[in-house]
Order: sequence, then C-alpha cells, then structure tokens
Amino acid sequence: ALISLSFGGAVGLMFLMLGCALPQYNQYWPLFVLFFYILSPIPYCIARRLVDDTDATSNACKELAIFLTTGIVVSAFGLPIVFARAELIYWGACALVLTGNTVIFATILGFFLVFGSSDDFSWQQW
Repeated sequence: ALISLSFGGAVGLMFLMLGCALPQYNQYWPLFVLFFYILSPIPYCIARRLVDDTDATSNACKELAIFLTTGIVVSAFGLPIVFARAELIYWGACALVLTGNTVIFATILGFFLVFGSSDDFSWQQW
C-alpha cells in the first residue's frame, strides 16, 4: 500500500511539473498548488486529534474540518482555471495541473483510508 501511495504521489507531481516545465508552457505559476497539497490534510488531522470517535453521532468539529478540507481541495482545482482564464498559463498546462491535482488528492485520500484506522501504526501517534 505504501509503495502504491508513493507511486501515486510521484505521478501526480510529474503531471504538475509537466504543466510547468514543458517548453511550450514554460510558466511556473501552477506551482502555487503545492500550498494546497500541504494545507489539505491539516484540518482533518487536527480534528482527529481533538475528537474521540467513541460516539456514533456526527461531530461539529469533524464536520467543520471536512468542510475546510473541501474548500482547500476546490481552491486547488480552481486556481489553475483562474490562471488559464487570466492567460497566465495555457489551457494545456491547466489540464496537466488538474490531472496532477486529481492524482495527488486521490493519493492523500488513500493515505487516510489505509493508515487512518490502523491500530498498529497510525499517523495519530505523532
């Protein structure tokens, strides 16, 4: 599982770099999407540390974290489109960045699904 997650992350970053560094595009504005990759798991990680999962009812803190994470992910998809509409990057670069976004966020989701509920090793120990 860890090898497939690292492969997915590498493929997603490859698409992002192709959208920036190919000679016909040659604009590095899409690299601002990296901030969204870093920010996206933070609200959910904080909520998981603060909330215990003993009750089956929904929790406002956890739902707020999911809402903030969703806003960050939507912003990551919207930024390349805004750059392309403002003609800072080409539409082909926008498509490559959006493909990279899909792969990276699927990898982040896969990380939480694989390592989020495990009892022997968990990111909650940090």
